[in-house]
Amino acid sequence: MKLRYTILTAVTLLACASCNTLRGVGKDVQSVGSDINSAASATSDALQ
Repeated sequence: MKLRYTILTAVTLLACASCNTLRGVGKDVQSVGSDINSAASATSDALQ
């Protein structure tokens, strides 16, 4: 069980380290959402 928490902590720290700040995480998520929205709109337009 302790190994599981250690691995989970390491993965979490690596994920947070990929963004400069916690604010950066929000910007990354927002960017992905915007890209998905753009792709959905382009697909919708192509089908019409």
